[in-house]
Amino acid sequence: MARRKHLSGLQKAAILLISLGSEVSARIFQHLTEEEIEQLTLEIASMRKVDPEEKEAVLAEFQEMARAQAYIEQGGILYAKQVLEQALGEEKALRILNRLTANLQVRPFDTIRKADPGQVLNFLQNEHPQTIALVLSYLQPEQAAVILSALPPASQADIARRIALMDRASPEVISQVEHILEQKLAANVSHDYLAAGGIEAIVAILNRVDRATERTILDTLEVEDPDLVEEIKKRMFVFEDIVTLDDRSIQRVIREVDQRDLQLALKVASEEVREAIFRNMSKRMAEAFREELEYMGPVRLRDVEEAQSRIVAVIRRLEEAGEVIISRGGGDEIVV
Repeated sequence: MARRKHLSGLQKAAILLISLGSEVSARIFQHLTEEEIEQLTLEIASMRKVDPEEKEAVLAEFQEMARAQAYIEQGGILYAKQVLEQALGEEKALRILNRLTANLQVRPFDTIRKADPGQVLNFLQNEHPQTIALVLSYLQPEQAAVILSALPPASQADIARRIALMDRASPEVISQVEHILEQKLAANVSHDYLAAGGIEAIVAILNRVDRATERTILDTLEVEDPDLVEEIKKRMFVFEDIVTLDDRSIQRVIREVDQRDLQLALKVASEEVREAIFRNMSKRMAEAFREELEYMGPVRLRDVEEAQSRIVAVIRRLEEAGEVIISRGGGDEIVV
């Protein structure tokens, strides 16, 4: 077979998978979409023989790009450029980075996401609410939740609303904000507008703040924009939503959570929630819980809410690990 002069990205990917072997390739396929798997499968099937020189070239290119990506993750695009230039020379370093950034978008505020939330809070607390909303929408939800909870209650709902209603932000604005925060833009940002914020972003954040912050934000937003709050609530998971879990998931949750937390959480739970829990316990355990609830004295509402929040945190962690299934708004069940 004549050597291919110019290989497409799909052909290079197929050669790489063939070179890595079936076991490694199978693990890679688990992270691809059905369309990508189909395209690669067809390409691999069409390759009856891989030229040794092509194989070596593809593996070398993959190694270079993997190393460059590792440098970007360590210190950003400028750090990667400096290291690669020292190792490979300016021309080759630029070629590798151009290939890499043509296919991989490094999200803005990459450096901030690696920082301690307290440090980020110091940068943001005196900024305009729209600036804070923009930055939080790019952070990891856990990180953004800590920062949002630490902001003054009077501004929390405003910032939450701005995140939820945010659709796109121009690269110029993002670059300016990063410059103000003394951060470096991590990739060659496209001149098109970039997706930022949205309902899912604020839901992910609110799902991780404490219950009091969540309630303050939603109650305030309810007055200003009830339709928005309804849409947010449809996508959030609260303790009472445990009735939407299937029996296997509820059983997994019961095994995982602290039993004292579960008793406190059930103290003010609806009969529907209690029955969903009790029917997934052994008869003996359910009777013990009912007896404990019957003789439990008055408890502080705050303690109950904190217990419910801890249980919800366990459920969300189990969902992220693929061990439970949460039914989302609209009745669709998403297996993660």
